Amino acid sequence: DTIAWENKDVFNPAAVVHEGKVWLLYRAEDTIGRYNGTSRLGLAVSDDGLHFRREPTPVFYPDVDSLKSLEWEGGVEDPRLVRTPDESEISGKFMLTYTAYDGKTARLCLAFSDDLRTWKKAGPVLQGRFRDTWSKSGAVAVEQQGENFIARRIKCQVNDNSLHQGECPGHFWMYFGDTNLFMAWSNDLVHWQPIEENGRLKAVMYPRAGMFDSRLVEPGPFALFTEKGIILLYNGMNLETGGDPALPAGAYCAGQSLFEAADPRLLKDRANDYLLRPDKPYEISGQVNQVCFIEGLVSYRGRWMLYYGTADSRIAVAMTR
Repeated sequence: DTIAWENKDVFNPAAVVHEGKVWLLYRAEDTIGRYNGTSRLGLAVSDDGLHFRREPTPVFYPDVDSLKSLEWEGGVEDPRLVRTPDESEISGKFMLTYTAYDGKTARLCLAFSDDLRTWKKAGPVLQGRFRDTWSKSGAVAVEQQGENFIARRIKCQVNDNSLHQGECPGHFWMYFGDTNLFMAWSNDLVHWQPIEENGRLKAVMYPRAGMFDSRLVEPGPFALFTEKGIILLYNGMNLETGGDPALPAGAYCAGQSLFEAADPRLLKDRANDYLLRPDKPYEISGQVNQVCFIEGLVSYRGRWMLYYGTADSRIAVAMTR
């Protein structure tokens, strides 16, 4: 039987420029799954970044495979996309971080593709004793090359037990989490080691009392490496009490942070105000009210285009002029 896989809502898209077009990999829900519907990822393509043609069937979904127990029947959620560098050990041109949800635990997972339609799943980011830890939203550090954003190795001085001593040859880095912000590093983009402190995940950024991000912080799209620092756009949620009194309780707004280029673990600066807040009818009312949730960012034809989910119900874009 045909599954009405996007019958309920579409939201929270990743974005990438490929073959001169903007491609969205977006979350869609049916109305059947026990956990508020089952999520799958659909694909849409645009010649201008505004008008999209949707593929008729999902391109990424819970399947009868080794990850079924982690993905069924909550589904696969909230993708982020980056390009992989031209290294022989990396198995695809595109890297996907996504959330697998079994109805109880969210686990940050990976997949790779050469064409954005056919994907090879690589399993959870966190392994060992952290494998069943609630984890979401992986934003990989990248460098910009024209309209491409490519995972970048970053050299830094390190001195803790989770990395070897002294000068490291360069690791890939990922920000993740949907409470505090955590980090992990990798040599091959497939196997990741979280940064720890006293046997626990070490936070590198926290919510702030009295502000738009008082309840949680969660990565947006990729983290962009520049010589002045690593720019991370992120999602913040407002507390009911103790948050920003000018915002509704539970509102999701987008913020900006800057980490040290020489050490991606060190927070250098952070904007006090949000860059995007729910103020349109389709952002205020929906499956979850008061939500602007950013996940996709492209540089396309001279414009920055930021794609985001609105009230967990629709997809919108904000652009530079």
